[in-house]
Amino acid sequence: MKIFHLGFLACIFLLGGCIGQFQRGEAYFKNQEYEKAIAEFDRVLFVSITDVKSLHLRARAYEELEDYQKAKEDYRMILKYQPTYAQAYAGLGKIAWKEDNLPEAEKLLLKAAMHDPEDYDILVLLGRTMIKNQRFKSAEEFLQLAIEREPERPQPYFYLGIARGYQGDGLGVVTALNAYLNLESDNISAHYNRGFALMKLGYSDWAIEDFDEVLKRKPDHYDAMARRGICLLEDNPTQGMRDIRKAAQNGNPLAKSIVNQFGTNRGTGMN
Repeated sequence: MKIFHLGFLACIFLLGGCIGQFQRGEAYFKNQEYEKAIAEFDRVLFVSITDVKSLHLRARAYEELEDYQKAKEDYRMILKYQPTYAQAYAGLGKIAWKEDNLPEAEKLLLKAAMHDPEDYDILVLLGRTMIKNQRFKSAEEFLQLAIEREPERPQPYFYLGIARGYQGDGLGVVTALNAYLNLESDNISAHYNRGFALMKLGYSDWAIEDFDEVLKRKPDHYDAMARRGICLLEDNPTQGMRDIRKAAQNGNPLAKSIVNQFGTNRGTGMN
């Protein structure tokens, strides 16, 4: 009986030690002290090899240190113990993305989304991966799901605009980027892409406003300058040609093609 009590007390002592080591490891991880975090999780896992939380945070720490092989080993170990653990699939998917293995990333992130369809981050990364894999309609569907989960976060609206742009849906691009810019007004790329879409739809005045915003923040954005010049040609041809010539002088292919076709002086064929 005494031996039983001693064994029981030893188990309690070890359990308490594991909890303390996990908490220290978690604190080190939050402070971005990844080597120290790994050392603490090693101690926990020496006693309890199936501790999924420790395996997950150790994998994340390895990932931050770009030791992807060890991170993948931990994520796979998690799936051995818990085959439906969505974050392990997501972790493997993120590593596949970083290693530029986008078909594998999509497959893993789909599994992650299947096991946790409410996870906003998984849905956004899956949508981005599908854009990279040129599966634009599917990307749009998953990004819409992310928006439904967290409508006040701007990122999925931006990528939704990109997915729609690749499908030739100019009005859809404008709608998505309007929503994005209502939440994140300083993004140059969003202003440029919305301006481009508005230009394609024939709304030159609104397109000029976006290109103005881009050039105010980045005066050497010669793509925006060339397109603003094109939009200005009808109502303000002098300024339009000034933009086009300056963009051409700085190597912009679109502006150079216009100058080469029509010369430096405005002609009727340029309207």
